[in-house]
Amino acid sequence: MSIEHIAVNAKGCSLLTGRNTSIIVLASAAVLLLTSCLVPPHAERQAMVHAMGHQVMPFDLSMTRHIFEMTEDGGVQQVIVKNPQDREQIQLIRAHLQHEAMRFQAGDFADPAALHGADMPGLKELAAGTTRIKVAYAELPLGAQIAFTTDELRLITAIHRWFGAQLSDHGPDATYR
Repeated sequence: MSIEHIAVNAKGCSLLTGRNTSIIVLASAAVLLLTSCLVPPHAERQAMVHAMGHQVMPFDLSMTRHIFEMTEDGGVQQVIVKNPQDREQIQLIRAHLQHEAMRFQAGDFADPAALHGADMPGLKELAAGTTRIKVAYAELPLGAQIAFTTDELRLITAIHRWFGAQLSDHGPDATYR
């Protein structure tokens, strides 16, 4: 099957044929190849976040799981241990999330920015709207959680975008509910 035939079948009509189609297909392939070299694949970014996690979080990402739940009025982020007997990791999670909740309530999102990048989706909106977001820390039997609530749709969307970015970056270390 020729390139011309594929182009005709994919579009349902023949706008370009022969050499022009070949040049366009090759140019498109070159652009895709070059852009894939500029942007690291998802797995590489997740590995980088996992490796850098200890710079921001005192607990071991391999021994814990981030759980994100997007709610109608914001969201809940939990961090729990994989091994219920690991009391040390539970204490590290609790101390960290309690500290982060205080910082988030004050509009300080420096830790997520350091790990995920200052241009992380939702982060600037959350920092700017912090006085209109309630941040609540709570201990869980296997770790802790931070709940974010607001009645402002723009901020709910920012929380959801922020959670989505964390889910993507943490890969196998995170899940959603």
